[in-house]
Amino acid sequence: MINELGWNKVLQEEWETLALPEWTIGRVITLSHDLFKVMTNNGEWIGSLPGSYNYDATFDYPAVGDWVAIEQLPGESRGMIRHVMKRRSQFVRHGAGLETKAQVVASNIDFAFLIMSCNDDFNIRRLERYLVSAWDSGAQPVVVLTKSDLIDEQMRLDMELKVNEAAFGVSLIFVSNQTGEGISDLQELVQPNFTAALLGSSGVGKSTLVNSLLNADKMKTNTIRKDDSKGKHTTTHRELIVLPSGGIVVDTPGMRELHLWSRDESDGVSKSFSDIESLFSSCKFNDCRHQTEPGCAVKAALEEGTPSQSRYNSYLKLQKELAYVKKKEAEKAHLLEKKKKQTVYTRRNRN
Repeated sequence: MINELGWNKVLQEEWETLALPEWTIGRVITLSHDLFKVMTNNGEWIGSLPGSYNYDATFDYPAVGDWVAIEQLPGESRGMIRHVMKRRSQFVRHGAGLETKAQVVASNIDFAFLIMSCNDDFNIRRLERYLVSAWDSGAQPVVVLTKSDLIDEQMRLDMELKVNEAAFGVSLIFVSNQTGEGISDLQELVQPNFTAALLGSSGVGKSTLVNSLLNADKMKTNTIRKDDSKGKHTTTHRELIVLPSGGIVVDTPGMRELHLWSRDESDGVSKSFSDIESLFSSCKFNDCRHQTEPGCAVKAALEEGTPSQSRYNSYLKLQKELAYVKKKEAEKAHLLEKKKKQTVYTRRNRN
């Protein structure tokens, strides 16, 4: 069973170093309100977290795609999650709300399908944002433009040019669930034991795309609304699905906004904007700020229109956003450490 979900020799070797006799390995296929559906060799189990997790977490909060150690409750198809195995990739965003907190959308994925539709949803600035997170995830990004049957050849060419500027070297696949265009190309990528996450805004056709890959109507979908050219949002939770070919996809709810998350090893911006950062070494001064300095290669390139001013502005905006998140995370860590020291001091005084 788990072999069909991507279990391999590397995972087996790691498992042998940490497994306890009472533990069973499984992969999280969906979650809802701290309850996790875990597929094991003994079927689907409902997993939950130990009562101590909220104040003494010893492993990462499980996400769809994670491999977890689960301890079965006697006589039940339920269990307690005891460990999350090391993730080889994870698509992370800044959690909703004001709190500085990371949210793992999907883990252990090989491909990040960045999905936009060819109608009003097409937005290059949003694609740049998704690309940064995709490169940081460790997965290979693939740009997927759905509903290609709604555009003519000139519109298609314009979109190709814009995507190639923003995502140079990244595969671009036009898809139509009506004509079948591009479906076989995606199936060719998602080979047995490979996992692809479907990521994009609401109404871009992710669930319909899953149905096309499955050759079935597993995922509930609705048609395009006439007032805004978008499909009705139907996916309400993340779910890992095995395709007839043996490949695996993770369907995700539409994201109204994708706020970036910063990590020490993050290089998503550099990979996404390599055309801009490659200019830095050609500037006259090593500490050039690309503003008023003479001999600035960036300013010269902008004057020539390559890159465009809008792309450079997007680069600056994303850099600023990541710096802000990193600063807030550092402040949060400092406060937690201060609180920890205060707790230790209070306990010592009591004793």
